[in-house]
This record gives sequence, C-alpha cells and structure tokens, in this order.
Amino acid sequence: MHMIAKDPSAAHAEPWPVRTSFNLVAAGTYLTTAVLAWCMYQYVSGQTAYLLLIIPLIFVSSHFMHAMLIAFHEAAHGNLRKNKWHNEFDGQLVGMITLTPFTLYKALHQKHHVNLATEKDLELWPFVDPNQPLWWRRAAAFIELNFGFFYTPSLFWRAFLQKPSLVSNKTVRKRIWRETIGMVVFWSVTLGLVAWFNVWNWFLVLYFIPAFIAGNMQSWRKYIEHVGLSGNSARSATRSVIVESAAGRFVALTLMHQPLHGVHHAKSSLPCDDLPGRLDLIEPQDDGDTAPFPNYRSAFADLLHRLRDPRVGAQWAAVEQAHHAA
Repeated sequence: MHMIAKDPSAAHAEPWPVRTSFNLVAAGTYLTTAVLAWCMYQYVSGQTAYLLLIIPLIFVSSHFMHAMLIAFHEAAHGNLRKNKWHNEFDGQLVGMITLTPFTLYKALHQKHHVNLATEKDLELWPFVDPNQPLWWRRAAAFIELNFGFFYTPSLFWRAFLQKPSLVSNKTVRKRIWRETIGMVVFWSVTLGLVAWFNVWNWFLVLYFIPAFIAGNMQSWRKYIEHVGLSGNSARSATRSVIVESAAGRFVALTLMHQPLHGVHHAKSSLPCDDLPGRLDLIEPQDDGDTAPFPNYRSAFADLLHRLRDPRVGAQWAAVEQAHHAA
C-alpha cells in the first residue's frame, strides 16, 4: 500500500489557474496538428529529414487526442463548459470523431458512477463479473489495451443493442440513432474525400495513427484507475495519483486532472480544474481503501502485476471464499 503524503494538499497548495486545462488541451491539439501538417507537407515535398519530427509529433498529438477524450468525459458530466449549449456541442463533436454518440456515452457513463465496480458496471465488464472465465478476461484486457480505439465504442454499442437494452428511454434512443446517422454521414463524406483526393497518408498521420494510440492511452489510463482493485467505492475501487513535481503537475493539467480520479468519483459534479482542491475526498479511511500513488509509474506497477487475473470489485471476495470452502 502506497501511503499518502503527510500533507496531501501540499502538492496543490498553489494550484494551476482554474478553468485552464481545457483551454490548454484545445490549444495543444490545434497547434500540434498544425505543426504536424506543416512537417508532413515538407516531407511529401521531398524533405525526408522531416520524418524525424513527424514521428515524435505523432505521439504528442496522441497525448492531446487522449486529453480530448477526457474532455468528452467532462462534457458528459456537464462540467466542460459553463454554457450548456457549448458543452453539448463539444461533446457531440468529439463523440462523432471517436465513433461513440455523445448521448449514448452520457447515458451509460452515469451507470458506471452509480454502479462503480459492481456487476452492473458496464464500463468495467467483463472484469466485474465473476462468471466470466479467466481466459476471456485476459483476452478482453489484451484487446482493449491494444485496440482501444475500436474496443471502447464496442462496449457502449454492446450495452445499447443488447436485449434488454441498458438504454430503454425511447426519446434517448431516438436521439442516439440521430447522432449515429450524423456520424455515419460525417465519416462517409470524410473517407470519400480522402479517397477522392488520394490523401490516405495525410489521413493516417494527422488523424488515424494518433487517434489509435490515443485510444490505447485511454484504455491504459482506465485500467490504472480501476482494474485490480477490490472495492466498490470511490476510495476502494479507484487509484488516484498525486504528483508533487512541477513537470508532473503540468502533465496532470494537460490530462485535465484525471489522475485525481478518485476525487472525480467521490464528487462527479466537480469541474476537472476543481479536483486538486478536494484531496480530502481520497484520504484513506478504511483498510480496504487505496491510498493515492506518488506518480503514474507506481500506479502502473500496481496494475501490472494484477493483470495476470484482471478483475474489479468486492464481489470477487465471495467467489474466493466459496472456492476455499469447496
């Protein structure tokens, strides 16, 4: 168990200016894409040395695309923008680009918070279900961690299309189908134009490769946040990371403070920039609570040795007791 610092608020005694993280993420996304496009232009014009810039820029772009997925998550909570219309617009836009209708994500993500790490937590399926065999949980983890761009949308579509569906409200379902039609039209036009002008190399470098990597980053962050823990509360089923260095705090800022994920689960109505001010919400209170980690390396290490048997939630304790009793 990693122990929290004696003064957990010290690391954020002088927090970054509030309401800055999304502005930073948006600016970083646009700037990185513009620079990447310029380098790509130079490369296709015969300046092959620019490949040495394109490769690292792809990973920087992936980082900001990953942050945009966090912005999508914030919009689902209504915390991204003060203006409701702007919040909805940003959520719809990112959802369309990432193959997950915003209304579908919003409806099902609420269930993740209400049913955290229980058998009804669809976002952590199949790891919350003791009836799922080890081979399938391992296979699901492998697929999600390596093909998160496709796996994550499939989780939500599975819950929507199954019978009975986890989204039963007719009005909500109609809206999801409308957004899906819009998404199909958008991608049909986009891919049609890419094929017409034969600019697949530009499409791969500026969008698909960074987005594919970002999808995997999203999956790894999700696993660091929850997989391998044996509780059902914000403190016991969530790993949080509190960093003290200026560099670490800056990276957390570009991730919209989601390393403080336990704070978010304890009070999901808090805008992301307010999370550093409520570290009291993740102070361990019981033996089963997970103490915050000092950095992502230690949180990753804690996850890694638990991936041999990926599971989440207190329900597994009953299975183990029954196994030992037998």
